[in-house]
Amino acid sequence: MFISWPSVALLACAVPLAIVTARPETVWAWLVLVLVAATVDVALTPSPRKLAARRTLEGSVRRLEETTSTIFVVNPTRRHVRGLVRDAWQPSAESTGERHELDLPPGEMRRMRTRLAPSRRGDIHAGPVVVRVNGPLHLAGRQLSIPVPATLRVLPEFASRRHLPSRLARLRELDGRSAVRVRGAGSEFDSLREYVIGDDVRSIDWRASARRSDVVVRTWRPERDRRVLILVDTSRHAAARVGDQPRIDTSIEATLLLAALASKAGDRVEVIAFDRTARTRVRGLSGPAMMAALANQLAPLEPRLVEADWTAAASIVDQALGQRALVAVLTSIDPAAIESGMLRALRPLARKHQVVVASVDDPDVLAMMSLRKDVLDVYGAAAATRFDLERKGVSERLRKSGIDVVSGGPEEIAPRLADRYLELKAAGRL
Repeated sequence: MFISWPSVALLACAVPLAIVTARPETVWAWLVLVLVAATVDVALTPSPRKLAARRTLEGSVRRLEETTSTIFVVNPTRRHVRGLVRDAWQPSAESTGERHELDLPPGEMRRMRTRLAPSRRGDIHAGPVVVRVNGPLHLAGRQLSIPVPATLRVLPEFASRRHLPSRLARLRELDGRSAVRVRGAGSEFDSLREYVIGDDVRSIDWRASARRSDVVVRTWRPERDRRVLILVDTSRHAAARVGDQPRIDTSIEATLLLAALASKAGDRVEVIAFDRTARTRVRGLSGPAMMAALANQLAPLEPRLVEADWTAAASIVDQALGQRALVAVLTSIDPAAIESGMLRALRPLARKHQVVVASVDDPDVLAMMSLRKDVLDVYGAAAATRFDLERKGVSERLRKSGIDVVSGGPEEIAPRLADRYLELKAAGRL
């Protein structure tokens, strides 16, 4: 049951009535009259329990993209139903137009659409469908929450895909149209072209140069079918907010871009999310199927407030890889991460594989380093500078152990990791 605004207005009329008449019995009679009218209105209201409701929506949508939740309300009774329907969703669904006027004749159905533009990655659960039926006098009515369960999976935004075309162009340039050093003798010869300054002299084809009376070099196609394993840290370090989003969201963006690029290059990609154990694993797929599975598996992933078990992570890598591969670790290079055993676990891997650690820089820390407005800003700048120096010290220790380090802001880390992959491929280090 609910009371409408006309009832509230009529009840409020008791105040001026008391002032004008100055008779309490008149005021009480007025209040009783309004309440009796509202009670009669509720008694004459059609029961919302006899209505049927169902909800349909797409199975998944990317973050910040719009989708539609559609509600169907059926009136199997012989009475005309008028009122309001609310399509309830979590706040992160960013629903608009969730309240719908209901004018439903007997035996008919109405379709109502609610626009959603989810602002958070993960699974969003729908609330009940709230039906409010007005009485014939519009003084009161009946209300019912009908449970209509539904779940919308919000995939990662993959905003870094805007960097993919330029990286694919560079990949095509590497793939047979420029002289590159490749690892081993299994590379595929592509063509000959004239020597230009900067080419590796070991690529010169002396016999062809003698025939043409000009210096020419051999071009090679970089080896395909290499292994790329991406480790996504989901421990407490991934829960820290960097800019306006958690660190894990930035790691997922970098993972998607690197996976898409490596898949286009013909390499075999495997992605493992871990903290104490492997949370999710995507492997054995390629092309669009791999990207779809990767987005679907990473969408509901949330960090856990536990320390990462780097020894277990190294063991997972050893079991997954039987040949030299690129191991990209998306984590934090804060001093606390080194204390958790990351360097000790990754150092043996760097002897067998090409290990790259990618870490996002916090723009707030960088901004604090330049603030000098008052005493508090000076202390903050000193703390931020010390933290930055400690991070640089950790990066240097990793590099001395044979581990590449890639860092950058939230918008920079994904393209920089993709660029490092291309550099390694061009240098024949994969």
